[in-house]
Amino acid sequence: MFVILVYDVKEERVGKALKICRRYLTHVQNSVFEGETSEAKLRMLKDELKSILDENYDSVIIYKFRTKHYYERESIGVDKPSHEDFIV
Repeated sequence: MFVILVYDVKEERVGKALKICRRYLTHVQNSVFEGETSEAKLRMLKDELKSILDENYDSVIIYKFRTKHYYERESIGVDKPSHEDFIV
């Protein structure tokens, strides 16, 4: 499945949330991530995020698409480079 994840967390937890999300998805903007993943990996990502979040203050929104084919992305302005843009 293709996933878009957006978070809004208190400043002291931003670094931890960023590290967790980068392990599973591509970082596309400050608190926005996207990428292909499995149900199992998405569950692991959510569990890791839940372990650091304050559910009374922080929020995470996850948009799920069955495949990337049903998703269209339009960008205006500067596109941040993703790890997929680098040759390994």
